[in-house]
Amino acid sequence: MKNPIDIFVELGECLQTFGQDPDTRKVIAEACRANEWFTSTEVETAVQAICEEFLDRGKLTDWLARYKRPATLSSRSVLVVMAGNIPLVGFFDLSCVLAAGHRCLVKISAKDTVLMRYVIDLLLQIDPELPLAVYDESTQVQAVIATGSDNANRYFRTQYAGIPALLRGNRHSVAVLSGRETDTQLAALGNDLFSYSGLGCRNVSLLFVPRGYRVKLPSRTMNPKYRHNYLQRRALRRICGQTFADLGFALLIPQSEFPQALSEISLIEYDDLSQVTEWLRVHETQMQCVVSECIEHPRCVPFGRSQHPALGDYPDAVDVMDFLYGL
Repeated sequence: MKNPIDIFVELGECLQTFGQDPDTRKVIAEACRANEWFTSTEVETAVQAICEEFLDRGKLTDWLARYKRPATLSSRSVLVVMAGNIPLVGFFDLSCVLAAGHRCLVKISAKDTVLMRYVIDLLLQIDPELPLAVYDESTQVQAVIATGSDNANRYFRTQYAGIPALLRGNRHSVAVLSGRETDTQLAALGNDLFSYSGLGCRNVSLLFVPRGYRVKLPSRTMNPKYRHNYLQRRALRRICGQTFADLGFALLIPQSEFPQALSEISLIEYDDLSQVTEWLRVHETQMQCVVSECIEHPRCVPFGRSQHPALGDYPDAVDVMDFLYGL
């Protein structure tokens, strides 16, 4: 087997022109037909983000240099149960398992089969000896990394009881505005809110704003399925006489909890940033990241970067490599 860094760098080279030739455009079209929440632009954006953050030699080298590989590490068969809400969202866990020296068995989400199989095939073309395979439901596994909803997480806890497990459920992301943001920053915030139709745990779904601040965001082109959801939620809230502000592509709901529906954004007004800090502390276990340039938080990211996690931006703030090296 080749060095994992060399394998990932070669994969990045293969994906650099993804979407620019007939073969990969066909892959994108098939992926979008299989999952109508995907758009060709966002599939290309997701692949570009993976190349930029996960397949760069310097970043990979720096990331792995933070860890001391255990001298007695034994290769394990690690099952990765992937989500499919965002194109190739499960790739990071796959790369962690291989980088740690384990065998990776992938349970692909039905929502992202086309893209994930394409990438797995590329990896096996780069190195046929790579310990990577699609899970066939019969192979015994010795550890699991699984991502899904809170309901799925409860199932995971029962299904994989008795083996080491890293299990993830629902998470949400917030943005904290000072009221002095530029038009460029607000446009970038629009990407944090609405990229991938807001389906990701790193998509912002709750805004903190100074009291009296009026939220203005650039208009968006919406996926037809998202637009249907938005129109449905707007009609329902009007019928019920519920308070909301209509942005024309999303609803702002004055409430202090995360929204329960897509196309709705919770809005909290604050008088002092200390109030925000306290709210973040109380809701820490529900959050994935914080988009802001006016408040400090361990998982704070700049505007427009919520869907561009770096190698060390572990989901749920749980270090995947520590988990894998501890097996």
